[in-house]
Formats: sequence, C-alpha cells, structure tokens
Amino acid sequence: MTDALTVVIGAGHNGLVAAAYLARAGRRVLVLEAADHVGGAAVTREFAPRFRVSSVAHLTHLLDPSIIRELDLTRHGLAFAREELKSVVLNPTGEALVLDGAEIVSGPVSAADRASYAEFSARLRRLATVLGRQHGRVPPRLGWSHWREALPAAALGLDLRRLGRDDLREFLRIVTMPVYDLVEESFESPLLKGAVALDAVLGTRLGARSGNTVFSYLHRLSGAAYGRRGPALPRGGVGSVTDSLAAAARIAGASIRLSSPVEAILVEQGRVAGVRLAGGERIEARAVVSSADPKTTLLRLLGARHLEAEFAQRVHHLRATGTAAKLHLALAGLPRFTGVPAEWLGERLLLAPSATYVDQAFDHAKYRRCSDAPALEITIPTVHDATLAPDGQHVLSAIVQYAPHDVDGGWDAARGPFLERVLALLEAHAPGLRAQLLAAQLLTPADLEREFRMHGGHWHHAELTIDQALMLRPVPGAAQYAAPVAGLYLCGAGSHPGGGVIGAAGRNAARVVAEDDP
Repeated sequence: MTDALTVVIGAGHNGLVAAAYLARAGRRVLVLEAADHVGGAAVTREFAPRFRVSSVAHLTHLLDPSIIRELDLTRHGLAFAREELKSVVLNPTGEALVLDGAEIVSGPVSAADRASYAEFSARLRRLATVLGRQHGRVPPRLGWSHWREALPAAALGLDLRRLGRDDLREFLRIVTMPVYDLVEESFESPLLKGAVALDAVLGTRLGARSGNTVFSYLHRLSGAAYGRRGPALPRGGVGSVTDSLAAAARIAGASIRLSSPVEAILVEQGRVAGVRLAGGERIEARAVVSSADPKTTLLRLLGARHLEAEFAQRVHHLRATGTAAKLHLALAGLPRFTGVPAEWLGERLLLAPSATYVDQAFDHAKYRRCSDAPALEITIPTVHDATLAPDGQHVLSAIVQYAPHDVDGGWDAARGPFLERVLALLEAHAPGLRAQLLAAQLLTPADLEREFRMHGGHWHHAELTIDQALMLRPVPGAAQYAAPVAGLYLCGAGSHPGGGVIGAAGRNAARVVAEDDP
C-alpha cells in the first residue's frame, strides 16, 4: 500500500521523526501542523524583540544518537553549543555545589558524600540503562498469541537479568520508591538531596515524597544507555532539532503543510479513512499517525463513539495534568548568582536547596495553588550561544515547579503575583537581576495547552509512572502505538518511551505502521 497516503498529525519532533522514517521506507507522507511553523513544543521563538528562546523544552538529554546518525541531522543543521552540561546547585548560604556526571566537582559536601555520590550515580546509571535499552523497542504486550509477540518481553527480561543479582534486587527495591526516601538513605548534604529530587520531578505532577519518583529519575538518566553524562544545549535553541528533522523528512520525500489544524479523524467501515481540517477540507488517507497527546487524539479528534467504553474510560482517566511553568527573561547583562563563579554561569543552575524544599514546593499544587517558594531549573543559553540575544545581552530560561494547570481563581488573577514571586526568588539568589530585566514571559500549563495543544499542559502528554509506562503507556490497548481503530497510530510523548526530546516514539511507530500495512 505504499502508494496510499499516510497522514502525520503534528510537526513536533516525534511526528517529524515518524514522517522521515515512513518516507524513507517509500511511503507517501503528508504532515499536517496546526501552527505556522514546525517544532511543536520543541521550538525556538522570539519572546521579546531580538531575544529568542527555546519555548518549552530547553535542553536535550535523551535525544537518540542513532536517529541523529540515521537521519543525518548534522548535515541538516543540527549542532550543539554545549554538551554534557554540569549541574550547579545554588546555595542560599554560600558556595554552590557543582556536579559533573558522577563526580562532585566542588561544593560544601563531606568526603563521605563524595564517595556515596560516585557509587550512587554509577549504580543508578546502570539501572537506568535498562530503561534506555527499551527506547528503541516496541513494548511487549501484556498477552500474546504468537511466539514472536513474546520476544519483546523476553528482551526486557534478559536486560533485567543482565543486571546481576545485586543490581536487580536494588532495581526492584527502589523503582517505585519516592525519591525523597532514596536520597535520605544515601546522602548527608541537603544540596545533594535537592539536586536529585528536582531531577526526579521536573515536568511532572509529582513531589519528592510521591511514589514512582525514583522511576521518573531513572527515566531522566536513561540517556546513560547512549553514554550521555549530562544534557546538551542545541545551537539556535531546541528548535534547531526540529528544523533539522523537518529538513530530513522533506529530503526523504515527506510533505509538510503548516497552518493546517486537524479537526477530526475520519472513520469508515471500522477503519481510518483520513482527516478533516478546520474549515472542512477532507484528506483521504490509508493511515493516520498522531503525535498529539492521547486524550486529544482518541477522545477529541477520533471521538469516544469509535472506541469500546472500557478503553475510552482508560483514556479518560489517564493522568495528564501539568504543573510545570516556563519562565523567559530578557536581560541587559549577564546575571551573577551568589556562590557561583563566572565559569559556571553557563551550566545548568538548580534552585533546590533540599529535598524537603522540593516537596514543600509541591504541597501547594495539591490544592490548586502555586508554590510559595518554587524549585527551578535555570539556564542562560546565551553564555554559549550568542545568536539568541543582542550583543552583550542575555536570555534566562527556567522551568518552574509548581504551577497547577487548574490554579484556584484562574491564571488571569494568578499570573502576575506568581511571576513576581519567581522574580523575587531569583533576585534573592542573583542580586541586581531585576535592574537588568528588559522583558519577562511566563508560560503556564494553561498557556502550554492553548499554544501547543497539549491536553492539561503536561510536558510529557501523560504522567510518567510505572502504571503509565512501557507496555502500559498510554493505556493497555494502545501501548504498541496502534490504536483500537485500524489505521490509527500514536507516536507522541504519551506513547513509550515517554517525555523528553527523544524521537524514539516516532521511529517505533513508523516501524509498526510499516509492519501492519507494508
């Protein structure tokens, strides 16, 4: 059926990866993107005159190097301004803590914590490698009728067995634990505990004492399977990743239509027949591959009437409510953070002085309130990439935990006070920052839902917990990329392996499409 059209909904990174691989396999592919540019949430935009920033995702730590190689993304413009960024944990009382992979470079920690952190990092990265090895595989089914369908489960079991007895026992002990409990038993330093805790909850609706946060931390570390020690800063912002993917897809033969929002997925005689665009245009297609989130795809574009009631209920109850906001600042000069030498300002700065601090920041979100004292992941990308701001000026970009999508009283009332609270917190750690401020933008989860069409404004399209991972992601019955309606497939972050700029969901989905309908 290679002459039949395959429609890809959404030109985010996973949609573009799927389009590129399908086109390389000889498919006739059309990508339909609602916005007037490619990239989805992985896009670089101007937020103030002459100041550009990665709008949502601002670093890459899980981008699959085999996708970079196979699609020749370097030839299509992908480059990194800085790789393997260090983590600098801001210290409200003095010298910052600097982490480089498994090494503590400097900071106020004991010799015991230095040794413990080296062992802890090595062990957790070994465990995370098991998850990383699953990225490029279609997850196993919970039940199978043919021996070939048992192979993915056998591969996962073999990866776990290869850990060895001690590491496997540790994996099973900690994988569902709250990260708070793990750092309490591992370290003395509050700064070290706070750094690990923040990494475990970034982009999630989970606190440090929430179950499954060790699992989400392992997901973040799963780039260890590729040999990665830290996140990377793409030159030109994260939008350069999706620009290179769009170029690769077009060269492979895919067409990309912008400003073409899909209004409905069409079904005839029990299988997908195409899509209808806003405005009424109908496009017939043999297969539709959606990089939109599962709730948007299955409940809004397809419609629950085409699904069995039990399956529709699973999708309805999928946890996908965001609590992470994004802050962008245009600055007249380079800010100076207390306790941070100038050579570390271009690294990844963490405002998480303890695991208790991170957990208390989450407490407010449980009751639909913004954090009184948010935890932050901060980057100043212009230290390494001067193309993002005028000469001598800078951009500061920060993930802010926590800002609930359904904030009490609504975001019209909450936005100003919360922005002021975050700016005051930054000023306390970087005296003089307010005097340098030229412009500020705060993107709340409600903004992310509206501007990037992600249900609930959740960065990962669905919470990444054990019950929503691997063969359960997003829900049983759609965990191997194929939806219950013939010809419909999912390829976004709501599918395995989950959130982050990885690309594996797009490539895996393309493989399933080709196998289902060669």
